[in-house]
Amino acid sequence: MHINQDAWVAQDATIRGNVDIEKNASVWFQTVIRSEHAKVTIKENSNIQDRCVIHTDENYDTLIEKGCTIGHGAILHGCHVGENSLIGMGSIVLNGARIGKNSVVGAGSLVTQNKRFEDGMLIMGTPAKVVRPLTSQEIEANRKSAQEYVELSKQYEENLW
Repeated sequence: MHINQDAWVAQDATIRGNVDIEKNASVWFQTVIRSEHAKVTIKENSNIQDRCVIHTDENYDTLIEKGCTIGHGAILHGCHVGENSLIGMGSIVLNGARIGKNSVVGAGSLVTQNKRFEDGMLIMGTPAKVVRPLTSQEIEANRKSAQEYVELSKQYEENLW
């Protein structure tokens, strides 16, 4: 396990196994990150919000690219989330799935095993499907969300909350 000194992890988060958390990433309250069989990588400036579960499976790493927001209560299992993407609250992303960069998975969606989505898409439903391409404003909102959580984590680090 490696947690960068400039990352922030809530006291009650649980992290075990082969996990790499990069600079300015944050892991929020009651989140569980486990990796017994493969590797979990959380890249720079990404945030894993409260009560998420991040896990792997044999031959299925979990990779969360730079600047991602993983919404409250999401479950990511052996998948790849592209740079500057947002996974909505309560969504589930299963083994082998790939979310392209600059994308949004709507709250409560189920991304089934090995499903792959192109960059820049709004993805929703159970099972998840492409609804439409994201606008440039929506892609920018993803960036802002990730940056807001970098700033918020610094406030928590300084015990301002």
